[in-house]
Amino acid sequence: MTGPAPRIALIHATPLAVEPVAEAFRRLWPEAEAYSLLEDSLAPDLARAGRLDAAMVERFRRLAAYTVDCGADAILFTCSAFGPAIEAAARDQAPRPVLKPNEAMFAEALGLGGRIGMVATFQPSVPSMQAEFSAMAAAAGSAARLETVCTPEAMPALAAGDTATHDRLVVEAAAGLAGCDVVVLAQFSMAGARAAVAAATGKPVLTSPDSAVTLLRSRLAAD
Repeated sequence: MTGPAPRIALIHATPLAVEPVAEAFRRLWPEAEAYSLLEDSLAPDLARAGRLDAAMVERFRRLAAYTVDCGADAILFTCSAFGPAIEAAARDQAPRPVLKPNEAMFAEALGLGGRIGMVATFQPSVPSMQAEFSAMAAAAGSAARLETVCTPEAMPALAAGDTATHDRLVVEAAAGLAGCDVVVLAQFSMAGARAAVAAATGKPVLTSPDSAVTLLRSRLAAD
């Protein structure tokens, strides 16, 4: 992409995701103009409803449309529990790139082995992420499988400012994935634990922010 710096909309459901992806942009794509839109009623509303309903899908479509009205060249959602809603928003905005939080990370992981270990800290995100991974693996003709562990106590610790406890819990959970070829960290808010997980497991560790920023940069550069 030539001309002005690309404008990337980052749509968040939790403030915990804001800084990890901002840091990834500063490090991996500082030329991009990335801005954040936080809608932190999404996760509580999903938890109360217990499922993604038509009203929630429509909210995601409107969020995406709003960022396009603001000049977004691409959209990155950082909320990993809302895959089908994000897919609906992406269909509306095609061919503009609209990424689900983990699709870039999963694609990268599929190139690194057949046993993918995933650590999550937000249980409601796990079913949609497992379905997303299975669909991506099937589309790629891969027999790779995803092994998931969840440590739900870690996210409240991080929200309370206790990064050390968050990282310790994530590392402890990751220890059960030692037989995997690569470990992926499910939530954007987990990115800061990457080095500790890599040291503890001795495996490659992927994070959603880094993979997503790298893929978006590649896609827009090709336009």
